[in-house]
Amino acid sequence: MQTKITELRKKLKLTQQDLADAVEVSRQTIISLEQGRYNPSLELAQKISKVLRAKKIEDVFIFD
Repeated sequence: MQTKITELRKKLKLTQQDLADAVEVSRQTIISLEQGRYNPSLELAQKISKVLRAKKIEDVFIFD
């Protein structure tokens, strides 16, 4: 799955660790998400979208 996490995170000047702390996961999980190696649960996707100030999950995660 492709995401816009990196792009949105950088716009907000958040580090990977900042985002990880905000959604209560490890930095390694954020790295895996940004690289498309991990598909988040719906709950995690919602948390990430909220922290990144996206209106909907589809603004962050690109479902193929």
